[in-house]
Amino acid sequence: MIGNGGIDTAPIAGRQPAPAISGKTLEGSNAALSDYRGKIVVLNIWGSWCSPCRAEAKGLEQVYEKYKGQGVQFLGINTRDTSITNAKQFEDVNGISYPSLFDPDGTQILKFPKGSLNPQSIPTTIVIDREGRLAARAMKALPAEDLESMLTPILAEPTS
Repeated sequence: MIGNGGIDTAPIAGRQPAPAISGKTLEGSNAALSDYRGKIVVLNIWGSWCSPCRAEAKGLEQVYEKYKGQGVQFLGINTRDTSITNAKQFEDVNGISYPSLFDPDGTQILKFPKGSLNPQSIPTTIVIDREGRLAARAMKALPAEDLESMLTPILAEPTS
């Protein structure tokens, strides 16, 4: 892994498969990371109670809007919120249009293998490549430009 300003990246040959993340979204439908195979997935772990999460939310949505037509999907994991109402309100206030899983007890987060680009704090943003492998991670609130700097090298990788 290569670290740079709180952002870690894994070389293509050293990437580990992303875990089987799945569950109910805040809207009540089912979603799974595997639904997006072949796309680059930006996975953001957040909570409505988290100040840094509030600070980064609008920038995440801006980057999602910019790249969703280029084979990029965003998926949130809302964690440690005891009320789905608080999570939905957070998304409404911040204009979030991509789906988020409701994971109040952190079950999905615990699926990441230790020693991988696993989430260790909230917020954490993880970029998963088109092959379903963990490619980059930031364990801090990300301004839009930092997220783009994580995303663009993975977008430039050849598709198989």
